[in-house]
Amino acid sequence: MQTTALIDYGSGNLRSAEKALRKAAEALGGAHEIIVTADPETVAAADRVVLPGVGAFAACMTALGERAGLVAAMEEAVRTRGAPFLGICVGMQLLATRGLEFGETPGLGWISGDVKRLQPTQSAAKVPHMGWNDIRPETISDLFQHMPSPQFYFTHSFAFYPEDPAVMTASVEHGGRFAAAVERGNIAGVQFHPEKSQASGLALIGRFLEWKP
Repeated sequence: MQTTALIDYGSGNLRSAEKALRKAAEALGGAHEIIVTADPETVAAADRVVLPGVGAFAACMTALGERAGLVAAMEEAVRTRGAPFLGICVGMQLLATRGLEFGETPGLGWISGDVKRLQPTQSAAKVPHMGWNDIRPETISDLFQHMPSPQFYFTHSFAFYPEDPAVMTASVEHGGRFAAAVERGNIAGVQFHPEKSQASGLALIGRFLEWKP
């Protein structure tokens, strides 16, 4: 049985992410075990890793670092062994080199780029960006094949701007274009909340659970 470690570091959307992962796993016939954990040994040995996130970049990065051995365990699973990884919302943003929210905070540095405040060029585009929006594919990704709908649910004031545009698998418009999803090798992240995005969100999670990058 495949194990997916859902990282518990005090993030606000942990339970909704857990519920969506379990529902998607059940739809795949129960071949996936979802483990909510902050235990480094469990994370290091997991077949897949999911990092949720709600709130400020600095607070989330600090909370992650305060769990002794957790970042090193994620590095072991994802970057050394090649376990598929999915970051959700701030969990995606933490992939960046740095976050520029309340000063400068180093991120995981797995995908080069900055997390910066949204600055819409249109007055109608409010910050935070909250609600349903259509994403646009930028590259071919197994995670986004045959989605029931291009609409996903967003709620954020900051966005990830990667240095290499080729890692942006999907974009979204909200007074300007920015990354809705990024992907490099076995590492993927989504700015929206798949656990709140109904059929398309569950489809994405299901594809992640079977993803073989």
